[in-house]
Amino acid sequence: MKMRSILGALSILALAVTPVFAEESLEERVKRLEEALQRAQERESREVPGERSTPPSTPYPMSAGPMSDIKNERKGEERVPLGFGSTGSGKLIYAKPFLSAPKATIGGYADVMYNILSRQNLDNPSRNSFGQQRLVPFIYADITDRVKFAAELELERGGTNSPQGDGSIQIEFAQLDYLIDERINIRGGILLMPVGKFNLLHDSPLNDLVDRPMVSRIVIPSTWFEAGAGIYGTFYPTTLSKIDYELYAVNGMTQTAGAITDLGVRSARGSVSRDRDDSKAIVGRLAFSPMLGVEIAGSGYHGQYKPSTATVGSGNIDIFAVDWTLQRGPFELIGEAAWVRISNNNATGVTGNGIGPSGMFGYYVQGNYHFMPEILKRLAPSHFSEASTFTATVRWEQVDTDTDNRTVGGANTLGNRRELDRLTVGLNFRPIEDTVFKINWQYNTQNGAVGLTPAGDLGTSSSPMDGDGFLFQAATYF
Repeated sequence: MKMRSILGALSILALAVTPVFAEESLEERVKRLEEALQRAQERESREVPGERSTPPSTPYPMSAGPMSDIKNERKGEERVPLGFGSTGSGKLIYAKPFLSAPKATIGGYADVMYNILSRQNLDNPSRNSFGQQRLVPFIYADITDRVKFAAELELERGGTNSPQGDGSIQIEFAQLDYLIDERINIRGGILLMPVGKFNLLHDSPLNDLVDRPMVSRIVIPSTWFEAGAGIYGTFYPTTLSKIDYELYAVNGMTQTAGAITDLGVRSARGSVSRDRDDSKAIVGRLAFSPMLGVEIAGSGYHGQYKPSTATVGSGNIDIFAVDWTLQRGPFELIGEAAWVRISNNNATGVTGNGIGPSGMFGYYVQGNYHFMPEILKRLAPSHFSEASTFTATVRWEQVDTDTDNRTVGGANTLGNRRELDRLTVGLNFRPIEDTVFKINWQYNTQNGAVGLTPAGDLGTSSSPMDGDGFLFQAATYF
C-alpha cells in the first residue's frame, strides 16, 4: 500500500511537469506509468515482510561491520540461535549472544602505595618500598531483568609470575543471582562471606585509610570467599527503616598445614573447589537501619574445619561479628568487632607442643570527618569542585589471637599470646568520590614474637612486626 501511494504521487508529479512539447502522447505516458506500477506491486508481493532483499551480485555477503554481523553469512542466519546446529568454523568464536545484545559491563579498581616505616609491620613486609598491591577487574552483567551475574578477579603484587614470587591471581567472587522479589532472591557461586561489613566493602577506593583493619585481616580472614548458595533480600518495616539479610550454605574451611594457630584464621579459609569434610557451613548477616545514616548488623559463621592428615579428627569454627555505621552531617563513626571459638584445636600437627588457641577477638573503631574548604574551590576550581572532599580519619584497633592464653609458654616455638595494637591517623583527598589520595601515620605495638611471610601474612619468623611510620596510597575505580 505504501509503495502504491508513493508511485501514485510520482505519477501525478511526472504528469504535471512533463513538457507540452514532448513527443510522447499523454495516453502513452499514462500506460507506461501503469506498467511500472504493476511491476512494483508484483515485486512487493514476492517479498517476505521484515526481510531485506539481497542484491543478486552478493548472494553470500561478508559483513565488514560490527562483530555481531560477522557470523551472518546467509540471509536469515542472523535469526538462528547459537547451538550445535550452527554451521561454519573460523567465525564461530564470534557467534556469542552478548555480541548481538551487549549486557556486560567491565570496570574495576587499582591502587599504588609507598611506605616509610621504622621496620616491617602486619600489612607491610618491607619498611621502605613502593607497592602496587592490587589490580582488580570487575565484570557485571544484566542477563535478563531477573538474572544477574557479577565477578571480581584480583591480581595482587604483580600476579603469580612477578619476579618477587609473592603475587597471586584469584577469583574473589563470581555469583549468579536470580531475582524473585526484593524480599527474597537466590544467589549461587563463589560468594563473599557476609561476616562483618568490611569483607563486603573492602575495595581500596572505598576506604579512607591505607591498611585494612587488623580484625578483618586475622580474626575475619578478609578477603574471605567460599563456594555456596543461598538467599538474600530486604524488608521495609516502616517508611524510614529497612532490614537487609544474607543467608548461605557454603563449603567448610580447610587447613592443610596443621591445626589453626595463634597466627589467625586466614590459613583455614578457601575451599571453593571441594568440601574436604563433606560438611557444609552456614553463614549469614542481618542488618537493621532505623533511618538513613544509621546501621547496626550482626553476622555469624558456623562450620567444621579439616586439619591435615597428621592431626586428629575435625574441629568446629564459630565466628560472630557486629558492625556499625553512624553518620550525621560531615561526621561518621564506623567499626567492627569479631569473636572466634575453635574446638578440638589440640592436634599434633601444630608446631611445638601442638596446642592451638580456642578463642580470638578483635575490633576497630574509626571516626571520619569530611570537609572541603571554600577558599580552595575559589582559588583552584578545576582541582577542587563540588564533587571534591577531604577526610580526616583516626582509627584505634586491637587484636588478640589467643584469648585463653593456651599458647603462652610451653614448648611451642611460636611462644606467646598474640596481641597487636594499632593507632592510625590519616588525611585523604578525593577529587571525585571514586578516586582518593591518602597519607597516614601509623603506630604499632606487639606482644608476641610473630613475623611476616613474603606475601605479608602472619608467619613464624621471630622478627618483630611493630614498625611505625608513614603510608601513602592512591586508589581509583575505573
